[in-house]
Amino acid sequence: MNPSVTVIIPTYNWSSVLPYSIGSVLRQTFTDFEVLVVGDGCTDESEAVVRGVGDPRVKWINLATNTGHQSEPNNEGLRQARGQYIAYLGHDDLWLPHHLSCLISALKQGADLAYGADLFLLARPDGYHGYHRWFWPFYESYQPRMGIAPTSVVHRRSVTDHVGGWRHYRELDTQPDAELWQRAYSANYRFVFVPRLTAIKFPAAFRRDVYKIRPCHEQAAWSERIQKEDDFETAELIRTIFEMAAEKAAMAAQARPKPYRVLLYDFVQETRKGLMRRLRRVISRPAPQPAPLPAPPKGNWVDAAREFKGLHRMP
Repeated sequence: MNPSVTVIIPTYNWSSVLPYSIGSVLRQTFTDFEVLVVGDGCTDESEAVVRGVGDPRVKWINLATNTGHQSEPNNEGLRQARGQYIAYLGHDDLWLPHHLSCLISALKQGADLAYGADLFLLARPDGYHGYHRWFWPFYESYQPRMGIAPTSVVHRRSVTDHVGGWRHYRELDTQPDAELWQRAYSANYRFVFVPRLTAIKFPAAFRRDVYKIRPCHEQAAWSERIQKEDDFETAELIRTIFEMAAEKAAMAAQARPKPYRVLLYDFVQETRKGLMRRLRRVISRPAPQPAPLPAPPKGNWVDAAREFKGLHRMP
């Protein structure tokens, strides 16, 4: 009998985090799933780590060559999926135990694609000692081209059967996940936001050289908290809301109106600068117009993010 859900975990040469992401799947309250861990041409010990899990629901797949993005591992997972529902999990991310049950419930009630809220953790500039945190996504209803972390998403397999799978980032001016969600939305599939905190996101694109260091202490610490704290979701909701409110108040304090004398001084200075610019234009010859800057190459953002994370640019 086929499982209800296929969980796709794309990975590349970061084996230390896999026990935590896979473990967060195995601790789901909804248990009718298979897990496809798809290596993007992995050359480290990822295969041994996955096989060492010892659960028949967890399968290892490795692409013959490295493609440089999760798109092709996700596509391979879609090709081999047996479930009627598809879930994605970043290899360095974590699910809370109710993630699948909440999102599958929304699909069974008529949604085609369901997504929950991520706790999006940005490491502070001084390293991994504390976080800037917020919830993602920002909007309860889907907005065109809105980014939704794949870790947050479960969709019917029929969606990608119809609109197609993940496109290569070099073909796009946007992120492959955002483009896929937009394609599904444009095909009139129904999106539903589930107002629960269901996942923890550790965005590698904001962690310099993380693929060179390949740490797992963040995942270990947060995984332990999820397992030990019965009120983890509620506690994190409260803490994050207060931190976001404090950051907003600090930004508002910095934007307080200037005193009248300062505004008057700024007005005089800007007026003087404007008059001088106009005078220079009158007495000078027209300058040749510079050629328009070329548009950045497709996939440029992903290439830049790869370098920041400690990976090489793909040829």
